[in-house]
Amino acid sequence: MVVNEIRIVHHGDMPPKLPRPDLSTLSEAQKDELIMVLFDHLDAMWQRVEALEARVHKNSANSSKPPSSDGLTKKTSSLRESSGKSAGGQRGRKGSTLRQCEPTQVITHPLPDQCQLCHAILPLEQVRLWARRQVIDVPSVAFDVIEHQALAVTCRCGQLHTSTFPASVTEAVQYGPNVRALGVHLTQGQMLPFARAAELLHDVYGLTISPGTLVAWVAEARAALQGTAELIAAQLHAAPVLNSDESGLRVAGKLHWLHIAATDTLTWYGVHERRGIVAMEAHGILPKRLGVLVHDCWAPYWRIEGSVHALCNAHLLRELLYVTQSTGQSWAQAMSNFLLNANALREAARAQQTVFDIADVRAFRTVYDGIVREAELLNPETSTRVKQSTAVNLLRRFRLHADAILRFVGNFSVPFTNNVAERAVRMPKVKQKISGCFRTLDGAENFCVIRSCLDTLRKQGYGMLKVLQRAFTGDPIQPST
Repeated sequence: MVVNEIRIVHHGDMPPKLPRPDLSTLSEAQKDELIMVLFDHLDAMWQRVEALEARVHKNSANSSKPPSSDGLTKKTSSLRESSGKSAGGQRGRKGSTLRQCEPTQVITHPLPDQCQLCHAILPLEQVRLWARRQVIDVPSVAFDVIEHQALAVTCRCGQLHTSTFPASVTEAVQYGPNVRALGVHLTQGQMLPFARAAELLHDVYGLTISPGTLVAWVAEARAALQGTAELIAAQLHAAPVLNSDESGLRVAGKLHWLHIAATDTLTWYGVHERRGIVAMEAHGILPKRLGVLVHDCWAPYWRIEGSVHALCNAHLLRELLYVTQSTGQSWAQAMSNFLLNANALREAARAQQTVFDIADVRAFRTVYDGIVREAELLNPETSTRVKQSTAVNLLRRFRLHADAILRFVGNFSVPFTNNVAERAVRMPKVKQKISGCFRTLDGAENFCVIRSCLDTLRKQGYGMLKVLQRAFTGDPIQPST
């Protein structure tokens, strides 16, 4: 029997099953070859067991899996540390309550005519104010109808003269900018489905507006805000520090990708059918930048020319937590403590308006390299034929990208995490969870343009409804540089 002719049988998703050979018919060389085949088979089985165990034990707290994948299981760990304070209001805090203000309506409650004790007539001319109580409520509202009338007069010579309507009044009956802004705000700002937004407008204002009309208003808002979104993209391209992320988005029944570029004051969204470098080049924000790019270490980001890279340490902390839980090795906790302490020292120095000098940065790097070397002794890389463990892969990242991981130490403008971009992902995810998906690519692109402007200007202190009202009046608010 020839070892090379052993057939490997597959059963569905199960690992390949080897037949039992007749060892008495094999030579010593064939037995040695069989042993190597068995070792390879054992390695494959072990890798599958490790992958299945990792799939079971990984969650959003110790990996990059989204919280939605946790299901209904109770979370038992968190990267956040307890403050030690009890729940609710703290002792000694200054409370606040509703304060009385200038009333818009006053209701005076009359006194009885006679005394309840002796039944004498009360001297009502001596009445005085005893106490005041106020009820704050919203009024019942109805829509206003503003009629524009054009006048005409005929000159004695026969020439007809007519007055002109405002440029914004083009139809016999049309909706004004405030209601259009509110409709777009409900669907793109507050994430309501179009049918529910139309129902709310009817319940509150008595207006019967179809979901199709709301869809048309969204397209109008996108056209009005397109220039603002392009300005935001240009400002982000020139930003010295930029956070970037991407996430899946269902569009027209197919998987597309939502791309995010953000800073503390700017947010930009784009949708593309591709996730990687093709989409990044099409959007034009990330390529050929000269500043720092903060990301989660996904491979295509390293292919972007010109950027100085910084990695999200929140991702690394979650993966270190998983290594601690799965292996019990102390180096993972030591690295977590080092990163958190380095960030705490950085924040303390920033509060004192100081920076670390070169010696300080080198000291951080020395401690960092020591932890990595100690961990590599416990987790040596094996043959390239064998898949490396999670710990080995993570250590390779710590070794290869040390400068990007510690970028926040030497440059205080670089954030410790990529949370700026990850927070921007949340609202589109809420929109998708509520509505299921975007039915058309135009709808997804409309959302990206509008949401880019709303989130950016919200960061800069403007209300989202005000942003849309200005857009519908032809005077969109522009983001500050």
